[in-house]
Amino acid sequence: MNMEARVRGIGMTSIRTRRRLADRLRNNGIHNEMVLDAMVEVPRHLFVDEAMEWRAYEDCSLPIGSGQTISQPHVVALMTQIVLESQEEGGEVKKVLEIGTGSGYQAAMLARLVDKVYTVERIRTLAHRCTDRFRQLGLRNISVRYTDGFDGWSSEAPFDAIVVTAAMEEVPEELLCQLRPGGVLVGPVGPHEGAQHLTIVRARENHSPQIQRVAPVRFVPFLSGVC
Repeated sequence: MNMEARVRGIGMTSIRTRRRLADRLRNNGIHNEMVLDAMVEVPRHLFVDEAMEWRAYEDCSLPIGSGQTISQPHVVALMTQIVLESQEEGGEVKKVLEIGTGSGYQAAMLARLVDKVYTVERIRTLAHRCTDRFRQLGLRNISVRYTDGFDGWSSEAPFDAIVVTAAMEEVPEELLCQLRPGGVLVGPVGPHEGAQHLTIVRARENHSPQIQRVAPVRFVPFLSGVC
């Protein structure tokens, strides 16, 4: 099926199905209406293989190849909500860095809500696939870079927010240095085989970062290098 037909969606991938997913997320604590609208607008089935489309609007993670997964919609919505609501304390969020492009779904969500998204991916096939996918979907405010996520994207720093989509045993100092004062980093922190928690780290000028645990999660490990 071509991209145009997949975008339009029928049956289990229709916009009606996406609205039902947004309603379930609203009932489970996602309260930001801009995030819920983006969940309806962004067709998640385009970010999984066609064979998995029938499961695209279940609230679960799904395999995307290369040992990676597309995150559970509730987690994507929660991380996006945290980024948007960081505006209230630290100024407007316009420029976001994502570490771990994966399927591209989180970046596509963010692109609906902020001016510019920079996303880095360490797996070459995923980076190239997402570059093509964003182009086909007309998402021109996303830039993709194939590189080690530990390096971030220093030439474009500082960022208003950084979203990490892999489990960090410790938050890399190099990433914190790329946040503006008042900016937030959100992502899973914890051992690869142990308890992980979605964590918010707020950068504070001349002070240690402020750290807040949000919820238990399970993500693939944050690894160094490229492949």
